[in-house]
Amino acid sequence: MTGLLLRADDVLRRAAWTTRADRPWLAMRDLLACVMVFGMFYGAVMGTFGGVSGDRPWQVLYSAVKVPLLLLVTFTISLPSFFVLNTLFGLRRDVGDAVRAVVAAQAGLAIILGSLAPFTMLWYVSSSGYQAAILFNAVMFAVASLAGQGLLRGLYRPLIARSEKHRFMLRAWLVVYAFVGIQMAWVLRPFVGSPTTPVQFFREDSWDNAYMVVVNLIWNVFAR
Repeated sequence: MTGLLLRADDVLRRAAWTTRADRPWLAMRDLLACVMVFGMFYGAVMGTFGGVSGDRPWQVLYSAVKVPLLLLVTFTISLPSFFVLNTLFGLRRDVGDAVRAVVAAQAGLAIILGSLAPFTMLWYVSSSGYQAAILFNAVMFAVASLAGQGLLRGLYRPLIARSEKHRFMLRAWLVVYAFVGIQMAWVLRPFVGSPTTPVQFFREDSWDNAYMVVVNLIWNVFAR
């Protein structure tokens, strides 16, 4: 555990091994371990809303699985378009460095999210509202995502020094990642789970489009 915490500290300080080109699979292994452990930790805490009696331990387990799953699936879906855009903009020779930077930022996001778990526990013992719990966790994800973006910007500095085109690619990655991440979060819900409904891994309407739901909500508001 001490070794993992030291690795996590390295990620947050942008240590050279997190993005080095030699022996990249060793770095990937450690970064993936950070995503899994810290993501599962936050997810488990997230699933404790409403206690751990009855069938609620299943919600803790489901949420612990879903958070790293959300991060990894979002990354995997976003990666092909990122690779193609780098190639089209003439940045193919730097794509390895760029991918290592976004992988390290993924690990950083999970670590930051794990560090916010005590705030979530404090919120749960201070408030019993289900909607408020969902909103609070959304804020925690937003805070972790913004901090992860800051980490990624730092990792991208050497690439931007080589070519200003990388600045555009950094923004493109953030847009694509956020777009995919919101839809995946919708598909994988519930992450908190209402204490008044049976625990389930997926909802029956999981494969709805998150953006269409938002458009319909706005339409219903203004159509009244």
